[in-house]
Amino acid sequence: MIYYNPKDWFYTLFRFHKSDTFRKLFPMMIIIGLYSGGIAWLELSYWRLSDKNSIRNLTILHTLLGFAISMLLVFRTNTAYERWWEGRKLWGSLVNNTRNLAMKLNQIIPADHSDDRRIFRELIPAFALALHNHLRRISTQTELFESYARNPELQHLNPEKHIPNQIASAIYQRVGVLETKGILTPYNTLFINNELQSLSEICGACERIKNTPIPFSYNVFIKKFIFIYIMTLPIGFVFQLGYWIIPIVIFVFYVLASLELIAEEIEDPFGGDANDIPTDLIQANILKHTQEILLP
Repeated sequence: MIYYNPKDWFYTLFRFHKSDTFRKLFPMMIIIGLYSGGIAWLELSYWRLSDKNSIRNLTILHTLLGFAISMLLVFRTNTAYERWWEGRKLWGSLVNNTRNLAMKLNQIIPADHSDDRRIFRELIPAFALALHNHLRRISTQTELFESYARNPELQHLNPEKHIPNQIASAIYQRVGVLETKGILTPYNTLFINNELQSLSEICGACERIKNTPIPFSYNVFIKKFIFIYIMTLPIGFVFQLGYWIIPIVIFVFYVLASLELIAEEIEDPFGGDANDIPTDLIQANILKHTQEILLP
């Protein structure tokens, strides 16, 4: 995720980072400019169609279609941002719930049960790391932490199966073991049940966002709409603008295509792009805070 100062206009306007749409669209902008220049030369110097009203009336069509395409892009961008913000709220909930779970376990488990406290100190952040890797489609190995060898729950993880579910199940099983030993009472188990249950709920909600992209037909239609609109724009406005149509069409293409690129990037908030949710930093903070709360 890119961190910046929103009040620094100079930095924002004149710095082109790797994910900037101008950098990505620049080759296509050159092609669009050459295409627009060719259309302008043909119509103004070769075909000389300026006296045909039927061609001139294309400007009315572009005016109407411009309003329609702007509405589609607004809806597209808002939908993508809603997915991004929902993903951020889910990981914010994961941070809060893991902290609450660690603080409750720190209060419940006696200080002389250092081994039990250590197990939860490793299992809770292990779930966040596994969820991060799972959403990034990174192959999660059993060695989640250097100390995994001391934790029998992590030794039996199967990388071919759903890692977050296995770790959440290990946490549940460990709670059950402590309750059987009498370290936790049924009231204690009920006391931490909401935090335990939230692990699988957050995982499922993140998977819903990850595995349910914008419908293919809608996505393709917007791209085709933008392409046809830009390709016909020089034909409709060249008589009014002359060769000024070249920079104008390039600018219109840059604006429309940039909105679509931004929506594509943020609609999958767990993909690891520059503007995606920094789940790697969040899971690292969960590890840090859990270790601070569940002291040995």
